[in-house]
Amino acid sequence: MRKQEFIHLHALLAEVTTDFQDCGRSIELEAYREQGVRPTSIHKSKTAHKEAVMTLAGELVENLEADNRTVRTTAD
Repeated sequence: MRKQEFIHLHALLAEVTTDFQDCGRSIELEAYREQGVRPTSIHKSKTAHKEAVMTLAGELVENLEADNRTVRTTAD
């Protein structure tokens, strides 16, 4: 992927995160925030955006899996 594509993917994942938060879901993004790379940080390197994308995607998945486990436990 090119840097521009990582930035675009980064922006899309940030939008998904915002949508989940707007729906009232609590999403922990500690590791992502510590990196200090945002979709608007176009001066950052391709590698920095790639790492941010991987971290953000991983944290989204972890939070959604935890949320899904809570729903299953409550439904049982």
